[in-house]
Amino acid sequence: MSSHHFVKEQQEPAVFILEAVGISFETVAPLLEWSPTLLVAQEAVEVVLSWGIKIDVVLGTLEFQRDQLHLLEEQYPLRFLTVSTGSALEEGIHYLLASQHKGVHLVGFDHQKHQELEEKILHLDLTLVDEDWKYYPVKGGKFSKWFAPSEIRLLASENQPVEVSNANGSLLFPVCCLTQLEVPEGISTFSSSGIFWIGERVRV
Repeated sequence: MSSHHFVKEQQEPAVFILEAVGISFETVAPLLEWSPTLLVAQEAVEVVLSWGIKIDVVLGTLEFQRDQLHLLEEQYPLRFLTVSTGSALEEGIHYLLASQHKGVHLVGFDHQKHQELEEKILHLDLTLVDEDWKYYPVKGGKFSKWFAPSEIRLLASENQPVEVSNANGSLLFPVCCLTQLEVPEGISTFSSSGIFWIGERVRV
């Protein structure tokens, strides 16, 4: 799957892999279908290269870049972005905004730190992929979606009230960090005054 055969269109959500531990290629592969811009933090480069896919941007320290200069040829065209340890997320988001991307799939970001992303989701359509779960934000208000019978997760501020309505009835409850919920087949509607996230299992 070689993305450099395509003209990059920023309308396609980028894929930004921060960490590859606990992430399988089968989980990421559907996100790469339309050859999006692929950003990879240095911690995940080795694993991503083993998947045999084309990287567009590597975020790493100057030392890492010096050690990996061969990638500039092997992955041409490739861009290095210099970051200090732990700042790959900020630098990557800044790059995506500057290059006018509209959205990003953030892979390997700890879903328990979702509140760190609240300012960023005001500027980017952002989803999280953490292990076998994909989370997407609801920026306050009401959201409806059809589900197959399944277990979903809700992430929100501690004790934030969320109302869920579906074929089982309506339920208003405080979310405790992460709340797991069984939903029946059909439309489920969620509402809350603040930002919350819905998680669905990517692979069963």
